[in-house]
Order: sequence, then C-alpha cells, then structure tokens
Amino acid sequence: MPDLNHNPNSDQSPDFQQNGQPIVTLADDSGHILACYVEKTITLDDLELEYLLLLPVAAPIEIFSWQADDDTLADIEDDEINALFPSAKAVLAELDLTLQHSAYTLTATGDIPEADEDSCFALEVDDEGATDNFQMLAQFYHREQRYVACTPLEPLLFFAHRTANRVALLSPEEFERLQPQIEDQLFEGLD
Repeated sequence: MPDLNHNPNSDQSPDFQQNGQPIVTLADDSGHILACYVEKTITLDDLELEYLLLLPVAAPIEIFSWQADDDTLADIEDDEINALFPSAKAVLAELDLTLQHSAYTLTATGDIPEADEDSCFALEVDDEGATDNFQMLAQFYHREQRYVACTPLEPLLFFAHRTANRVALLSPEEFERLQPQIEDQLFEGLD
C-alpha cells in the first residue's frame, strides 16, 4: 500500500473539531489529503516536537487481487490503484459508500455494513505468520482480473509530529528511534 515516509507537504492548517475531538489533515506528495482524529497527543521531555497518534475519520479501504491459481489474495501495486479506482468506486457506491483517493490510504465515507462471520477473514502479512483481519465489502473485475475491496477490522493508526501548525507523518526511521519513548507515554496509566 502507500509509502508512509515523511512528507514535507503535510497540512499547514490548525486543528478543527468534530464532536469535540480534534481533527488534523495530512497530505501526501500527490496532493491527496486524509482527515484524522487526534487520538492521543504525546510530548517527549527531551524534544520540542509534539507527537500525535492519528485515526482516519473515514473508513480505510484496501484492495487485493484474487489469485485464482492458489486461491489467495495479493497486494496490488500503487500504480494499479488509478486504473482500478473507477471500478472499485462503482461497486462500493452500490453499498452507499463513497470511495476517496485519500493520502496514504483509500477511504470510504458512508456506513460500513455490519461485519458478519462470512465477510471477515485474516490475511497473513509477513513471513513470521502475523495476520491482519479484514471485512470484505465487495468483489469486482477489472480486465478479467478479480479484485476484493475490504476494510481492516483493527483501527489503522498513524504516528505524526506537529510543530507550530505543521503536521507530518513520522518516517519509519524516526518512528523506530522514538518507539520506546512513545510506547511508554501511550501505555502510561493503563496498568
């Protein structure tokens, strides 16, 4: 899926709120934006940056290709998304969902159908057996290839930092370096 590297084009605007919860927007290099709730704000003593745990406002959407030869789902390349987007948008519209080409992930607005046992599945995401759980929303064909549009069952979270009015995703290297301090702050008081 999309690259989560540091982005110099991130939002320059102040927070706004929905239902009393602050919302910030992120922007990618293509100019797409992603509105996110600020789930948690973390300030590390030795750094002047404010760190944010973000949750997208709209439902994240993943598209996988169906591999008929071994009956599995496979990731698709970022450059395939543009070609598939109209077909995926049309099939999700049948569920009263509006597919959006957001920054860092596709998203859908509207009411996601309630998950049931038949629509949920686990997908292995690495060589060590880790899995992510998804709800299948719709299937569609594009150029004789079958695709599946899904939403993750676990929240899709982003880590970002803010200085003045600028919000940008943490680079993977920056997150790895700060992860112990951030986790200490996140889990403080949960014992």
